[in-house]
Amino acid sequence: MTVDYIRYDILTQDALRSVVQTVLADAAAKGLPGEHHFLISFDTRADGVVLSPRLKAQYPKEMTIVLQHQFWDMVVTDDRFEVGLSFSGIPERLVVPFRAIRGFADPSVQFGLQFSASPDEDEAGEAAPVASETLTTAVHPPPEAKATTAKPDSGKRAAKPSAKAAAEPEDPDHAPDAGGQVVRLDRFRKK
Repeated sequence: MTVDYIRYDILTQDALRSVVQTVLADAAAKGLPGEHHFLISFDTRADGVVLSPRLKAQYPKEMTIVLQHQFWDMVVTDDRFEVGLSFSGIPERLVVPFRAIRGFADPSVQFGLQFSASPDEDEAGEAAPVASETLTTAVHPPPEAKATTAKPDSGKRAAKPSAKAAAEPEDPDHAPDAGGQVVRLDRFRKK
């Protein structure tokens, strides 16, 4: 078996994360156009993730947020994004490194991406070394989800945004049943 010294899997994930970075930077600068909205799942245990103790206790492993109607002060850098959201009427500030993101979707155009754990976790054997891209697949939150919805508030901070708490996402290995297909990069990798 040939050893992949180039690590195409890592390069591909980094390239796809740059798509997320570009889209979020554009939304931070201009707002969300049309019906676009984002579902972002991330590992709450990852290095650099900043959550309040209350949210960390509620979502000890993974959390999904929805950026749609109310969010504020979104800042996007080379390695993370920060955003203000409201959970059960309580304003919170989240910091999420791009490496912590496990899923990104824009259901309005049936686009989604899934990411494996970071290379550090891969080497430790804590996560499968898989990068995958979901193409033309609608992504829906689970029925029990009460996702936080967010949208820029034109620079003024709302006293009480009315978004609800986010729920944990569906099983990332389960393809949504909207007629699309999940294409996993490891399918093409020799084992």
